[in-house]
Amino acid sequence: MVINPWWLFAGLAAVQLGDAALCVGPVGFVRACLDDVGFPRRYWGWLPVVKTASAAGLIVGIWFLPLAVLTTAALVVYFLVAISLHLGAKDYGRNLFLNATGMLALCTSALLVALHAA
Repeated sequence: MVINPWWLFAGLAAVQLGDAALCVGPVGFVRACLDDVGFPRRYWGWLPVVKTASAAGLIVGIWFLPLAVLTTAALVVYFLVAISLHLGAKDYGRNLFLNATGMLALCTSALLVALHAA
C-alpha cells in the first residue's frame, strides 16, 4: 500500500535532505541559528545524520506505514524541541516563526495523514 498523498512525504523528505546538507559544516546562517539558541556544538555533527535518517524514514514510509507514523512523530517532537529552544533563547525572529513553526505545521500535517492512513 502506498500512502496518499505520497508527495507530502516525498516533499518533506526533500526538505530534510536539503536541511541536512546545510547542516554539514554548517553554513553561516545555520551556524548563527544554532549559536543563537545555544545548541551545544558537540551535537552539531549529528544534525546531518538525524535529518538524513528522517528523510530515509519518510521515503520508506511511503510504502511502510508504521515507519511513516514513527518518523513524522519524531519530527513533530524534534520541532517542538526546536521551538522551545528558540523561545528559551528569546529568539522570536524568522527562525522561530517561519522555519521552526512552519516545519512543525508541515510535520504535524504529515503525521495526521499517516495516522489517518493507519
